[in-house]
Amino acid sequence: MNPIAAERRIISVGGALCATAMLAAGTSRAGDGVSGVRGLISRVMPDHAAQVACEIIPADGGRDVFEIESRDGRVVLRGNDASSLSFGLHWYLKYVARCSVSLNGSQLRLPATLPPVPAKVRMTGWARSRYALNYCTFSYSMPWWNWEQWERFIDWMALNGVNQPLAVTGQEAVWQAVCRRFGIGDGEIAAFLAGPPYLPFQWMGCLDGHGGPLPADWIAKRTELQRKILARERELGMTPVLQGFTGHVPEPVLRKFPGTKAHRIQWTEFQTWMLDPTDPLFQTFGTAFIEEQTRLFGTDHLYDADSFIEMTPPSGDPAYLAEVGRATHAAMAAADPQAVWVLESWPFHPARTFWTQERVRALLGGVPDDRVLVLDLHCDVAPLWRQREGFFGKPWVWSFIFNFGNNTILGGSGPLPRFDDLAAVRKDPLAKNLRGVGLMMEGFDHNPLFADLMFEMAWRDGVDLRSWVQDFARFRYGTEHPAALAAWETLRTGPYGVGVGSNGGKPVVVQLPSPTSGHHRHAPEPLAAAYRHLLEAAPELAAVETYRHDLVNVARQALSNRAGELHRQAMDAFRAKDAAAFRQKSGEFLGLIRDLDEVLATNEEFVFGRWIADAKRWGADDAERAKLEWNARRIVTLWGSGTALRDYAWRESSGLMSGFYGRRWEIFLGRAQEALERGVPFDQAACHAEIARFETAWCSDTAPLPVEPVGDSVAVARRLFAKYMR
Repeated sequence: MNPIAAERRIISVGGALCATAMLAAGTSRAGDGVSGVRGLISRVMPDHAAQVACEIIPADGGRDVFEIESRDGRVVLRGNDASSLSFGLHWYLKYVARCSVSLNGSQLRLPATLPPVPAKVRMTGWARSRYALNYCTFSYSMPWWNWEQWERFIDWMALNGVNQPLAVTGQEAVWQAVCRRFGIGDGEIAAFLAGPPYLPFQWMGCLDGHGGPLPADWIAKRTELQRKILARERELGMTPVLQGFTGHVPEPVLRKFPGTKAHRIQWTEFQTWMLDPTDPLFQTFGTAFIEEQTRLFGTDHLYDADSFIEMTPPSGDPAYLAEVGRATHAAMAAADPQAVWVLESWPFHPARTFWTQERVRALLGGVPDDRVLVLDLHCDVAPLWRQREGFFGKPWVWSFIFNFGNNTILGGSGPLPRFDDLAAVRKDPLAKNLRGVGLMMEGFDHNPLFADLMFEMAWRDGVDLRSWVQDFARFRYGTEHPAALAAWETLRTGPYGVGVGSNGGKPVVVQLPSPTSGHHRHAPEPLAAAYRHLLEAAPELAAVETYRHDLVNVARQALSNRAGELHRQAMDAFRAKDAAAFRQKSGEFLGLIRDLDEVLATNEEFVFGRWIADAKRWGADDAERAKLEWNARRIVTLWGSGTALRDYAWRESSGLMSGFYGRRWEIFLGRAQEALERGVPFDQAACHAEIARFETAWCSDTAPLPVEPVGDSVAVARRLFAKYMR
């Protein structure tokens, strides 16, 4: 079929769909915002909801504002919208009531009568955009979430003042609808769609089909879930960011429309097809995509589209790249004249040699300034806004990734003091189009401090990090315990004071075993001191959920570092051909891995079986559950079909530690011991082949894994401190 003729036919069908969609699914907010916040209060503090009053006040010179005060025995929250009211509630909980709501435990020990506000608080935010979520977060943290988990998370976002969350759950339904509209059969669609944790990479154009097919009722269930997510986010004053069209299409589309100009795009070990922006089908498909998405989910006019997230464009000609930018936005705007293209700066980071100043300017230059929002993702390590002249007049958001692959690291990719940069950034002439802050983590990990501080920076001109971290310890545990304060001061100047860099910090226990495995680690002394201080606080804080999480997390990092020392000693003995010493040190190293697994098992947030159980609940029968479990195991270990992304999404979890990483080390150390005792060279290739066979079999295993924590965190952490922190 001629693509021009196809374009006319498809647009005539799509117009009616889009017209009804705007009426049925629109973008209206519930009331004036108070009703949504009242629901939030009832969920967060149900026994105290009647003691809180909410009022709407005008914005402050176009900027968001909130107030808190006590009046007639009630806490009065005021704000210009639901988002400001919600952030004001969180401010009250933290700085007046000394409570904490986090993704790593919460502490909400409130007296029967809410504490009064000592003096009226009024704060005005400078950040219009308070962005949250990375596509990868939907892979490494959220692929299996149900509504209860999403509801808790949306409440957390609201409390932190997030007003622009990425919202790409249920995109499978959009792709299914668009593909059907273009005459693609359901079998071809099923082959195109990837497995659940790989879907966000498919939306970025990185892969097709890997991990599929999806469960039979997956799309229907996820469509329903996405509608609940969007309704709640909109009710709480958020503007969800939906998906935009990048040019990525299933191969059957090209067979359906012969002669269509398209390019084969490579991402690591995967290849996909991208329509050329000069081909008429690009506009046709992209417009249909927004129309179908609007029909299903409504719109708030923000669309994230990243055509070359880690791929090299087929041409570096600035004229071609300008056409990519123009066509990407035009496809959105044809269906939604108010469309704003949201794009990540990440493509310009790993491919710096390709993305020259001229090419970046060309990509962005074809779109009006007020129709683009650039997310400068990696300001904690490699801010691009200064190198790219403030993104050439486009509005942009100062963002942190701080975690890759949901790796388990104490601290972030960049140092905590990098937050101090923001006050200076706002005064820089190149930052005149700075619109706000964003938290772009690839996984939620176990560092709640970052989120609290990042979103407070949207309302602050700066902070004294020492005093702020002390405040964090106070509201995290609900008390001013000297040992806890000392622990967090040590963490601030130690692990949090330095960054591990992009994709850094991988401990030796999770590395592919070899004689040359190294260990990037924090200095041991501050970790041991923080570990000791937290144990000193145990008599008073042992029952506090947030404390137990933090104790296990610090113990985990300290023991993981100690494993690196034992590994080095074992490898020294190996190189010295001392079989007896090697056997002893290898045994100590494997014993520490088992101990590490034991302390992780005491806290539900570190239990790997919960990840597996969450995945399997989406399956209707044994075959579907087995496929989902394969996806859940594969994404955090081998990842793809080859080895390019092996261990990228590593995590230190109970069940993984002994059952996967420990078993790899047992194979390696056993073969190395045999080589020493027989006096023959160690055959690393044969050893790695054996490990690969084990890994493949492990990913297909369906043996039950524990889903509940076992043991007492304080008792186990105390015993292991005595054993290893000498």
